[in-house]
Amino acid sequence: MIKLLLAFAFIAAIPLIPVPAGAQGVSQTIAKYKVDVTEVSTGYRSSKVVGASVVNEADEKIGTIDDLIVSRNDKVLYAIVSVGGFLGVGEKLVAVPFNGFQLTTDKTMLPGATKDTLKNMPKFDYQK
Repeated sequence: MIKLLLAFAFIAAIPLIPVPAGAQGVSQTIAKYKVDVTEVSTGYRSSKVVGASVVNEADEKIGTIDDLIVSRNDKVLYAIVSVGGFLGVGEKLVAVPFNGFQLTTDKTMLPGATKDTLKNMPKFDYQK
């Protein structure tokens, strides 16, 4: 009986034995980045940017930020702007490089833009 209990205890302890981790024998490293969290904390949260009204210099509403997308290759951030339509009907989505916007605590401005310039941009469709 004691031998049986010792056998069960040994089998139960096997998962607790430390084993070196690795991906098929390849050493792994994680790149280290220096992040200034104070600087990051002064940025704009995507949850606050998405849904924001976009205005021009004349303070005319010209669209709404529908989404934010980072391109795969060049890692550029784009704002997907909804323009035209009413309650989601007849709207058009366009992609605008995020660095073209001027953000303040109460405004998301796209200098030099109008509803018409946004409507004349190529339509953006999400890849399926």
